[in-house]
Amino acid sequence: MAPLSITAHTCTSAAGRGRAALLDALRGRRSGLRRNDFPPVAPEESPLDCWIGRVDGIEALPLPETLARWECRNNRLAWLALQQDGMAEAVAGAVARFGASRVALVIGTSTSSIGESEAAYGDLRADAAGTLHFPPGMQRPEVHTPHSLGAFVQAATGIAGPCITVATACSSSAKVFAQATRLIHAGIVDAALVGGVDTLCGSVLYGFNALQLVAPGPCRPFDADRVGLSLGEAGGYALLERVDPAVGGARLLGYGESSDAHHMSAPHPEGLGARMAMEDALARAGLEAGAIDYLNLHGTATPTNDGIEARAVAGLFPATLHASSTKGWTGHTLGAAGIVESVIALLALEHGLRPGILNSETPDPACGPQIRFENEARPVRHAMNNSFGFGGNNASLVFGWA
Repeated sequence: MAPLSITAHTCTSAAGRGRAALLDALRGRRSGLRRNDFPPVAPEESPLDCWIGRVDGIEALPLPETLARWECRNNRLAWLALQQDGMAEAVAGAVARFGASRVALVIGTSTSSIGESEAAYGDLRADAAGTLHFPPGMQRPEVHTPHSLGAFVQAATGIAGPCITVATACSSSAKVFAQATRLIHAGIVDAALVGGVDTLCGSVLYGFNALQLVAPGPCRPFDADRVGLSLGEAGGYALLERVDPAVGGARLLGYGESSDAHHMSAPHPEGLGARMAMEDALARAGLEAGAIDYLNLHGTATPTNDGIEARAVAGLFPATLHASSTKGWTGHTLGAAGIVESVIALLALEHGLRPGILNSETPDPACGPQIRFENEARPVRHAMNNSFGFGGNNASLVFGWA
């Protein structure tokens, strides 16, 4: 495919606000995970005994008055992330250059603003006839819909082109790159703001706990003794435009998508969908597997998922590949994982940093030599990011630096 320029990118997670904070945490091997202090759904309950990647300060950052109708924790994080690394200014510049209707917004999320709906249902009020209603301040349809995030970011940026919310579980904000690429290459728009935001809430914490996927301590991706994931929250964006040959910088070289539909929550046992997505991305980028220097793995730290992904990687890539999961820094940020880990891949390209894995000590002998626990400072020509979601929704992205 014809590459696209990534003219701006940012993310905010438990590892920090913006690229510089994230890079500093990666280099210093400083995790953003902490013991769960997220308020339980019912005040009388105790928090789940686990570790989370929570973004500090969201509760003290209300939206501007002009955007108050979209007030909720998820949209607050979307706004906070938009203020980092000059992203809001870059989007405004694209709107000025191309026209608002020629810029698309493609945003990924898995839960959107469901946390606000949880709070509303937890505080139902009865009227004189005994009919239950949301409390007055929460009777806002804008925040009780999966498209709340997309509508909010559209209002916050002034983008007037296609506005699409992608909700394919944990691959959501990786698949946005693919959908935006198709819009640009089809001539529908000239640029696209892509990204993803997901915040912690009861449905996330208790839902994954019900699936017995949550670890009691910090997650340990690809460790022989891994037991489960640590949930996190994050928001991030990237601005895609057609390549100007006179301008260097980051490039989206290829994307790959697959849907193996093997099971609602478990991957294909042979990694079929994962391998198809990676091969598809390499083909679009016009690269052999050996050209990838760094691969950011989906690597959730669950026993099954990590083993299957590692086998798919070992079957496709040479032993020289440096592959790692960075969820020990941020937690698994669900619908935001794709954009967070794409930003990490771009940092690897820009700074010659190949992150390792936090918290893991004992390599799983069933995983191949591509899995690296330690950071490595070496140039990166091409980087890949894997994001795999429930239901077999898989996406892989290939990035380069011009």
